[in-house]
Amino acid sequence: MKKYSLIQKTFLLLLLLSFSVSSFSQYSDNDPDGPGYAENCTTIMVGRLASTDGSVMTSHSCDGKYRTWLDIVPHHKYETGTMHPVYEGMMATEEAWDMTGVIKKGEIPEVAETFSFLNTAYPCLNEKQLAIGETTIYGRQELINPDGMFYIEELEKIALQRCSTARQAIALIGKLAENYGYCDLAECITIADPKEVWQLEIAGSGKGKPSAVWCAQRVPDDHVGIVANIPRISVIDFNNHDYFMYSTDLQNVAKKLGYWDGKEPLRFWKVINGKKPFAIREYYVLSTLAPSLNLSFDAEELPFSVKPERKLSPADVMKYFTETYENTQWDMTKNLLVTVKEKDADGKEIEKKVKSPVVSNWMNNDLKTLINELKPGTIDRQRTIAISGCSYSHVIQCRSWLPDEVGAVAWFSFDNPGQSPRIPIFSGALSLPASFAICGQQRYRTDAAIWSFREANRLSSVIWSKGRLLIEPAVKEFQVKGFEELPLVEKKVTELVSAGKNQEAREYVTSYTNNFAAATMSRWQEIKTSLWGTLGRGF
Repeated sequence: MKKYSLIQKTFLLLLLLSFSVSSFSQYSDNDPDGPGYAENCTTIMVGRLASTDGSVMTSHSCDGKYRTWLDIVPHHKYETGTMHPVYEGMMATEEAWDMTGVIKKGEIPEVAETFSFLNTAYPCLNEKQLAIGETTIYGRQELINPDGMFYIEELEKIALQRCSTARQAIALIGKLAENYGYCDLAECITIADPKEVWQLEIAGSGKGKPSAVWCAQRVPDDHVGIVANIPRISVIDFNNHDYFMYSTDLQNVAKKLGYWDGKEPLRFWKVINGKKPFAIREYYVLSTLAPSLNLSFDAEELPFSVKPERKLSPADVMKYFTETYENTQWDMTKNLLVTVKEKDADGKEIEKKVKSPVVSNWMNNDLKTLINELKPGTIDRQRTIAISGCSYSHVIQCRSWLPDEVGAVAWFSFDNPGQSPRIPIFSGALSLPASFAICGQQRYRTDAAIWSFREANRLSSVIWSKGRLLIEPAVKEFQVKGFEELPLVEKKVTELVSAGKNQEAREYVTSYTNNFAAATMSRWQEIKTSLWGTLGRGF
């Protein structure tokens, strides 16, 4: 019988304890990005000339206890005089019909016809290949005005319903926020269409009549950008309207609020936050994309975006969303070692240090704190891009050479992006599996799609050295399947659209997505069964 050392048993106990809470633990102010920075979402943007296939990409990891239900809101026609309700509180609902805790903030005039869109917690893709990623950048407390009408998710939803390009979306969001007021924390949304991708940062306007201060900067077509809970837009070129859009009278407002002296160049991050405009996630991605720039973590600023030294595929972007800095200088598990005995080539027994088999990349904050209490400095805590407390994530491609029914694809995953498969959801999709429409954050529900993945993911973390041997090959298998089958799907849809069978094309991509999703859920149930077969016997 295999013997476990005291330290191995201790780690196992702690990991089992973390199993029950890792999805839901709330991050404290004592975080690795520095005081006042949070640990919620990451978004990466790729210009069309920086991608391997010419697609424009945006992305989003929705880290935290946000709703995980999603559906397709169909396009709709409205009668003249119809009003559009604006809500607060939809981020914590359990199903689409659930209005528990939801408050109506106001209403605005509806338009004659709206586009269909993928309605995630932060709505992300419409039928015209307009795509949006999101990350909260918090900003100055004194800029928050609760009397404003709009939260960021409501602005995203309206933009997807009414716009077909990134520039249209930015202009509409800015106009609505200024006219009706923005009441949310400072936010960044990354808005892409088949031609370009922009980064929009927005905050409230402080006391008085509710309005907004905002700025949007375009990522150069041959560049890649990242934003992760920190405002990144620096010097605004007010004369370059091809790369900058901004709120009405921004310069006078910034001076009035006391965040700009009117003499030095206006750095937008100083207006809405004032703290260092990058941390480990931005530094890691930008420095690995362009190592020859020799970027310094001690710099005041990093470039807004960089030209990568090799072009990025969607798989490359997905890889970043699995990143825990394993085997780098920032690896948090590098000191979690145990002594084992082995025999050398001569048969002599020797001792050496190896990483404990129960060490996981997915330890929660409480466990890290406890380990450091037992032996200070054991874990040099870092904010990784992938975390187990993720609600969902997506990497979205927008492609100008394909019909809208298949042109954009959201590679969507539930739960931890480092453990879950990605499911292709196309811009032409009409519906999603019924289990997608049920949130799994409030309670354990076998009818909620996320729990098809979450159970296996958490079990695999108990002894990650073994669990990853089941999880990671399965993730890779479905990624390969998706990319290999994609050209066939595109060809079929293009033929249908060319023949005027647009509805059939949309039905086809809908069926493909639903079948793909069913296959992934079935596989993760098999993995869960295998893991219980191993772990259920005890130690």
